[in-house]
Amino acid sequence: MKIFINDIPIRIISLRKLNSSHVFSTIIGPQQTLNPKLLKHNVLIKSPSNRVIDQVLLLMSKKKYKEMSMITLAGKEKKDIVEYVKSKFTIIEAGGGIVEKDGKFLMIHRKGQWDLPKGKRDAGEGIEECALREVEEETGVKVEVVKRITSVWHTYLQNKKYILKKTYWYSMNCLDDSEMKPQKEEGIKDVKWMTIIKMEEALLSSYRSLRYVVQEYRQIRSI
Repeated sequence: MKIFINDIPIRIISLRKLNSSHVFSTIIGPQQTLNPKLLKHNVLIKSPSNRVIDQVLLLMSKKKYKEMSMITLAGKEKKDIVEYVKSKFTIIEAGGGIVEKDGKFLMIHRKGQWDLPKGKRDAGEGIEECALREVEEETGVKVEVVKRITSVWHTYLQNKKYILKKTYWYSMNCLDDSEMKPQKEEGIKDVKWMTIIKMEEALLSSYRSLRYVVQEYRQIRSI
């Protein structure tokens, strides 16, 4: 499981999954105190207690650590850490897509940066149905789902409450873009087709979680 907090990934794995391919700049043991000054580059926290997990979530939520690449929480039972982290947040679900047409990809411009179309799931709505609806509402483009890419967890603050959002991402094809236009009531200023290279360049100044989604998309499409 990988959660993005303030756009920094926190990866949760089991201790038995650690191997020589994992390289860390700092390793914090079970009995060590979490020092914020150590939150740089690639950090491993082994067998974290609930208290340490609380510290990580609080620190990462309050401040964006620009020198941080990733925090890895590794415990004997991965599911115990995952469930404890989930218990600290209100969980919502969302769906979105990477839409392709003739080798170009659909992007939206919102909040001063380029983004991929996505949105929250309505009550009683299937997650794939949600992804289709949100893409079509935000862009005016009719689409179809090809296959699921991945899912990404990230957090944000809403009305002084911490939200943990799981977004399901799908590979999609364009069916009709004759009525393409931004959904202005959602703060979208522009909708544009971009090549894969231009899309990746645009996302360099956007959310890291989106760059991760594009990487996963490249793998399943071998591009």
